[in-house]
Parts: sequence; C-alpha cells; structure tokens
Amino acid sequence: MNIKSNFVELNKPKKIWAIGSIHSNLNSFTLIKKHILKNFNHDDKLIFLGNVIGLGDNSKETLTSVIDLRFSLMSKFKLKPDSIVFLRGAQEEMFSKLLQLHLAPNPTEILDWMFDHGVNKTLNSYGFSEKEAKNIASSGTIMISKWTASLNKAMQKNPGHTQYFLNLKHAAFSKTKKILFVNRGVDITRPLSAQNDCFWWGFQNFSKIKKPYKTYVRIVRGYESEHISNSEIDNHNVVCTLFKQPLSNNSVICGIFRENGEILDLFENK
Repeated sequence: MNIKSNFVELNKPKKIWAIGSIHSNLNSFTLIKKHILKNFNHDDKLIFLGNVIGLGDNSKETLTSVIDLRFSLMSKFKLKPDSIVFLRGAQEEMFSKLLQLHLAPNPTEILDWMFDHGVNKTLNSYGFSEKEAKNIASSGTIMISKWTASLNKAMQKNPGHTQYFLNLKHAAFSKTKKILFVNRGVDITRPLSAQNDCFWWGFQNFSKIKKPYKTYVRIVRGYESEHISNSEIDNHNVVCTLFKQPLSNNSVICGIFRENGEILDLFENK
C-alpha cells in the first residue's frame, strides 16, 4: 500500500466491494468472506470500511481472517496492493491510541473512556486483562511504556497485524470522483484535503444530506450510531450506510458498486 497518502484512488475498477463494520463478528464475516472468494474478479476492488476489530470477543482472530482474505485475493488475481483498502474506523483509532498510552497526558481517564467504547475486547483478544491495564495506567510513564511495548510484541506475533494498523487510510474514491468510501462521515463544508477526524467520529446531520458532496454523488460508509432502515439504502440517496443497529443483530453488510456510484448489490452474511 501507498503509506504516503491518507487517501486511495481506485483506478478503473469493474466492481467495488465494500464491507461495513465487522466489530469482531468472526462468524458473520466468514460467510461474507466465502462469498467474496467465490465471486471476486480480477478487475474488482475491495474496501474494508473500518471497525474490523472491537466490541466482539474475536478481534485478533477476525483481523487474521481479514488479512488472510487479502492474501488469498492478491495471490489468486495478482492484484496490486492498493486493490484492497483498509480504512480507519473508531475502533482502530482507539486501539492505536492504546498502543501509545505512555504518551497520553491523562492515561487513566483515556483508558476508561476507550474501554467504555469496546476497546477492552480487542485488548482481551491479545491476552491482556482490563484490570492489569487499569493498574498500569496509574503507575507512571515508565511502567506504561513497558506495558505498551509488551502489547506491541504480542501483536507482532500475529503476521500482518502491525502492518494493518500502519497502513490504514482515511478514505477511498473512484478516479471519476463520483463515489467516496469512508468509515462514518465527512465534514461536507470542507474538501477532503482539509478534513479532520470526523472520518471515524462522524459529522453532525451527515445522514440527512440530500445533495452530492463536491463531485461525489454517492458516499458509502461502514458505520452509523443510530438505526438506519433498509428503505434508506437505495440508489436515490447520497449516503449509503453498510451497517445496521442494534449491534446485537450480529450482521455484517457488504455492498457492490460501480465507480459512477451505482449500487449493484447489497447483502448480509451471504
């Protein structure tokens, strides 16, 4: 992947596959994975829209399965690295901050907030306990640095995991600039080059936009904190959300798109 830019331009894809937030739902992702392996073609592109990890009990295993899918598709079709894109979601952002907890000005407060938002599940999957982390957070910078170093080493034992976090992108778009892929939203008052972290934290009233954002007639995102009905996911809306609340429904939603923004297919756990 090109790590010099936070954005990926999708060059002349036949179809663009996009997978909404998985949140460590390994069983549901496995069904999606089988369908993609069976139906993916040489000129297709694949985008994971963030939040691969977190909330569920299988973060480490899910990430390993995602990396395995990337390897399988690249080997089978001799794909270029940027044919498969990983976007940064809130879960990846928080876990990245956890790996840098020794730099935080108020580590205990930050840790409590992240645990309230599901990062503890990812930590558990690498064999670390919440109790230990909370004790370390109040033990000073040196102890926290040793702890984050051990967490990094635990990740490195899983092929591709460290590289995954190093290569996360903010957004992807077609060369035609007609379709844009993000985790949660964009600040529609600013160009992509001037965006902040609303890519994964969201932007006020983003779900309600009715007109194209710049040249983008379709914005595909992988997460929404509120309930979105199926009737809102169609070719007449600018925003297409590949996620449904509540989290307890254990669904993973995948969409297939053309580079002009047309929706070809939407399916769950197929």
